[in-house]
Formats: sequence, structure tokens, C-alpha cells
Amino acid sequence: MKSTAFLLVLSLVSCASEKGDADGVDQKKPVNTDINTLQFTVEEAPQWTALFKRNSGWFGADGIFAIPKNGVDTAGAGRSTETMLLFSDTMIGDIKDGKLSPGYKMIHNSVAIMKGNTPSPENITFYWDKAANGSHTAIFEPRTPAAKPGEYYWLGDGFVNTAKNNDTYLFGYRVRDTGAQVFGFQEVGNALIVIPAGSKPPFKNQRQLDTPFFLPGSGPDDYGSLGAGIFVNTREAGAPNPDGYVYVYGMRGKAKNVMVARVVPGEIEDFSKWRYWDGTTWNEDINKLANITDRASNELSVTPLPDGRYAMVFQTDGIGKTVGLRLGLSPQGPFGPIINLWDCTEDIKMDKDFIVYNAKVHSNLSEPGELLISYNVNSFDFFKDILVHPNLYRPRFIKVKLQ
Repeated sequence: MKSTAFLLVLSLVSCASEKGDADGVDQKKPVNTDINTLQFTVEEAPQWTALFKRNSGWFGADGIFAIPKNGVDTAGAGRSTETMLLFSDTMIGDIKDGKLSPGYKMIHNSVAIMKGNTPSPENITFYWDKAANGSHTAIFEPRTPAAKPGEYYWLGDGFVNTAKNNDTYLFGYRVRDTGAQVFGFQEVGNALIVIPAGSKPPFKNQRQLDTPFFLPGSGPDDYGSLGAGIFVNTREAGAPNPDGYVYVYGMRGKAKNVMVARVVPGEIEDFSKWRYWDGTTWNEDINKLANITDRASNELSVTPLPDGRYAMVFQTDGIGKTVGLRLGLSPQGPFGPIINLWDCTEDIKMDKDFIVYNAKVHSNLSEPGELLISYNVNSFDFFKDILVHPNLYRPRFIKVKLQ
């Protein structure tokens, strides 16, 4: 009955908002304007967590963004389509008798293709690339005009652009190593990666574009970048209150400040058409980007709720122990206080170096009335701990049931 009620409300909200044409009109006001409280229950999603506990080939990664290949990103929609999952740093190798076998390798990104939204091993296949000598390599390697030797991609969010031939657009962060003992890396640029419709992994016909969406800031800890999360607010994506825009969220600074830009899907490659929220209006100057909230994580999600509100989900303070949620009245906010969804202490209590990070919702893999949420588990002392705990480095899942 709860699922039926959810679908009924979603249908009513969608039918009441038919004029989303990217003309700048105000969003329909939410039915519920409370940004302080959310009625919910939460539980582990053990079948989803177990799906990524693997002992051969792909056996660990972080990242995990879910892109429905039919472009419809609503609860339950994943049942009838394939979903591409994006991963950043990825471990390839074999685990035998609970121990990591020699010959394992880390590559910087990979993907998986999942059929339907039932978390069974037979429904998911993992992909990466291979070099001419047969060694494992990442699917996406920087090759834009701005890219330099030694750089690699970590992946941001992406979506299927129904206004551009159903090509998939995703963000790639250009990263280089710094040699530091902990967090020995630095983002140096931002790119859009375009996968033509119908392309198969490892996407040899991909295109890459340098973007102006990396903001260097005043120091190595002050930079910002867009791509942390994407909300496609269009009819084609199934959005309940569509205005015709793609909203792209970014992160900057130690305070984990969130910022947002938007563009009409068909104009995504024309960077002069992008607009940036300055706290009051949509500005054409990227340097006027305002912080819409803080204490989030470098990967996050913004999801419309059936009562018209928007849920931003993230790991509180970037690598905090709590999965957090803020409620907003529009895709750009304002957003309310942090609502604690889940305490991840059980996942990291074994070792003081273990960390959790980058929580987010996967809308199309969720069931109606639920938010399926993943978060990543890792270690500050990765290459030591992965030998002792070879199944450590992978996503865990929870389900939030809306009341």
C-alpha cells in the first residue's frame, strides 16, 4: 500500500506541472514546505552490499554513480532498462581463501552494466580496458588538449542526454599524483566525456572536452569543481516538476561547500549557455557561484521527493561517519539542517584508519517509496590494509523508506 500511495502522489505532482520548458519560470511550490524534518525509517540493504563483494576480476572500487541507459531516473524505472555504473579507482585481481593473490592491480576507473534493478550477480557485468601488452587499464584516460602525461581520470556523475541523440555525458576529473603520504593526489582540471549512443565498453569512440568547470581557488585545499552530482529536471527523465534544465552540483574548499550550475540539455557543449547560481539568480559568470550549503561530500545526489521537496544526500563532512540529508524547496535550495540518516561506525570500527565517504542516492535502482543509498569504505593506509582486508574497498548500501 505504501508503494501504491507513493506512485499516486508522484503521478499527481507530475500531472500538475506540465509546463517545464526551460524558460526560466518559477518552479511549482512544494506540497510540503518543511525543510527541517523528514519522516522515514532506514535499514541495511544487504543484497546490494553483497553484489559488490567479489573475489575475482573486479573486486573493489569507489565512486559508483548510476546512469539509467534509457534516461529515466525515477524510482522503479531501473526494472525495465540497463544501468551503467561508474567507478573511480578500481582493484583488479583475485582473492583466494580470504587473501589477495599476487598480481593484483589498481586502475583509475571502470564501469559495470546492470540489467534491471534486482541485485543478483547474474545481472551485472564489470568492464575495464586492456593495453596492447594485455595489462589492465582504465576505460577513460585524459586526452583533451589540456591533459598532460601522468594525469588520470576520476569520474563524476553523468546522464543520458535525450536531447543529444541519447549520448551519455559524464564528468571526468583530471588528477595527478603529488607524492604526499596521505591524499597524495590533486585535481587539476575538469572534462566532459561523451559516449555515443549504442557504444559498448570500453567505449573506444568516446569524445572528451575540456571544460571551464574547475575553479583553482587560492590554494590546493580551496579548489572547486562541478560534477559531484547531477539532477536531470526534464520530462524525459521523469522529473515530477520539470523545468527543462540539467542541474550540475559541485564541491569546493575544506568546508565541503556545495555549488550548482544548470544548462538546457541540448546546449550542454556550449559553455557560454551555462548559468551559475549566485545565491539570488542564475548568473552567466562562473566566478559568481555561491555556496548553497556546506559539510557535504565530493560526491552527492539531489533527488525530488513525492511531496515536492528535494533531498540532498551526502557523507557529512566529506569523510564523516554519518550519511546526511538536507531538504530543499528547489534544486538550488535553500536547504535546511542536516538530518542524520545512518551511522556507518560498524563499517569502520575494526581499524582506526578505515573511512567512509561519498554517500548518494541511486534513484532508478530504488523502489517506489524508498531511497537506495550507497557509501564507500576505504582506508587511510590503503595498500597495507587491502592485503589484510581484501574485500574492504567497495560500496555499502542502505534503504531509506519514506513515511
